[in-house]
Amino acid sequence: MLFQNKNNKKQALEKREYDKVNEKPILKCSICNGEQVAGFKDLRSGKFHEVMFVRNEKDLQIFKEMYGLSDVAKEY
Repeated sequence: MLFQNKNNKKQALEKREYDKVNEKPILKCSICNGEQVAGFKDLRSGKFHEVMFVRNEKDLQIFKEMYGLSDVAKEY
């Protein structure tokens, strides 16, 4: 995520990696209240690993940039 120091200068996004063989990037969406959570689903066990809460398109873009993703599938 973007953080600001006392001088209001934005620090660069920290690039992170994930297991591309065993995990799939997912945007988990609630049909009840519209909440969205970005994270990774383990393809073997089906467990979801939450990374961040997505409030708007900017948050989703930050998630994509952090992990070098072009597209994130939605799951309801």
